[in-house]
Amino acid sequence: MAKRQPAPPPARLEGRRELPPGRLPYGAPVAIVDIGSNSVRIVVYEGLSRAPAAMFNEKELCALGRSVAVTGRLSDDSVARALSALKRFRKLADVMKVGSMHVLATAAARDAANGPDFIRDAESICGSPVELLSGKREAHLSALGVLSGFFRPDGVVGDLGGGSLELVDVAKKRVGAGVTFPLGGIRLQDVSERSIKKADRIVRDALEGAASLAKLKGRAFYAVGGTWRALAHLHMVQKNYPLHVLHGYTIPVKEALEFCRLVRRVDPDTLPSVGIVSSDRRPLLAYGALVLEHIIRIGKPTEIVMSGLGVREGLLYELLDEEARREDALLVSARDLGWLRARAPRHGDDLIEWTDRLFRSVDIDETAEERRWRHAACHLADLAWRAHPDYRGEQALDVIAHAAFMGVDHPGRAFMALAIFYRHMGLLDDEASPRIRELASTRILDRARTLGGAMRIAYLVSAAVAGTLPRTPLTLKRDVLTLKLPAELGDLASDRLKNRLNRLGRLLARPTQIELV
Repeated sequence: MAKRQPAPPPARLEGRRELPPGRLPYGAPVAIVDIGSNSVRIVVYEGLSRAPAAMFNEKELCALGRSVAVTGRLSDDSVARALSALKRFRKLADVMKVGSMHVLATAAARDAANGPDFIRDAESICGSPVELLSGKREAHLSALGVLSGFFRPDGVVGDLGGGSLELVDVAKKRVGAGVTFPLGGIRLQDVSERSIKKADRIVRDALEGAASLAKLKGRAFYAVGGTWRALAHLHMVQKNYPLHVLHGYTIPVKEALEFCRLVRRVDPDTLPSVGIVSSDRRPLLAYGALVLEHIIRIGKPTEIVMSGLGVREGLLYELLDEEARREDALLVSARDLGWLRARAPRHGDDLIEWTDRLFRSVDIDETAEERRWRHAACHLADLAWRAHPDYRGEQALDVIAHAAFMGVDHPGRAFMALAIFYRHMGLLDDEASPRIRELASTRILDRARTLGGAMRIAYLVSAAVAGTLPRTPLTLKRDVLTLKLPAELGDLASDRLKNRLNRLGRLLARPTQIELV
């Protein structure tokens, strides 16, 4: 019997022939090693992109900053743990065929007398130079991380590490001069001799009159750093928040202040669901809460916005060329996911132009941010086509709500997820996740239904084939919602298509018609 030949590989996207399915052609992976005062971490990204995807992420809690403020030196035990972690990280980078490795070191190595010796050993292990960040440089990279991950951010970025706190102003695309304070969690724990009362005086004296906080009133405070992320996760659980995505999680300032006071007052082990925080980080929660409390009291921001991006992503953003930095991170990440999952990725571009014409003709009031959400949803509209038909809406909603998107807040996630749910399952809310709907205002729900209803028509006409929608515009003509079909596509005018068009017409309070041209 002849030996059975293996099946040919599936067709690849343009430029992806050498890559496995699930990867995009952004070049060799890029690794960033972050040697912090509390943890040493490696993150390997798929490649250099405006919306970098992390392929691998591992950390080791080494507490390099422990006792530096008291002894002036890195402890031998912490150094040994950190160097051991770096050896493992170097080997992992080799296994993953990393193209470039960037190594950063922050406050602990910067402040310790034996820091230069440690840096020299780290460089020997990593085979890459270690950039020892000054406080201002660290603040700048943190601000770039926020700049890369939010749409037109406006406020002050605060990056709380184990050894220091960096503050820097951001406004849209502008980054101000950063300042650093010796207020990291581990350092505060050491210099206060584990007394929250004494730490309170240290933080108050350091931050009172800080110029960076004088610019915060009435603006957002963007919180970066592991201890503040842990606080946010605890707050999510306490509030039974419907979406456990940290990036973009926003806490009203009054509520944040009350939560900070609670955390610094009680034993951390008594906090609800504290098990989600590692035992090594729990003792730092009170100090992180204390610093945030003083920032709120002095700066008077309107809200606390959690950022999942910081120094590492700021460095990646800095490495991009100017053209790439101008790209919209949300649209890049949505387009990338569409290329990986859709039947015809270029159909997403057609859908953007098709819905642009529709929304303009109907004169739907749409902000710049809402337009971005709609365009991103068009790229994501077909990602669940391989699922069972009964579950496509549910699968799409789950993927979109929880994807590692940049440049979108939680209401925006809800809009995109619900729009694609409606596109698959119809315009009724009976089966749509009530938890995700909690994130959406009446306006967002209305826009999501409108887009979902339009998509239901678009896919029935185009069958997800690129090049069809430009020939079949849906626009308002003499106050009638009109779908134009070329004569050769006239047979598409089925009862099903008419019903979907009528349903959208009722949403928009317009009569409808199909016109053969």
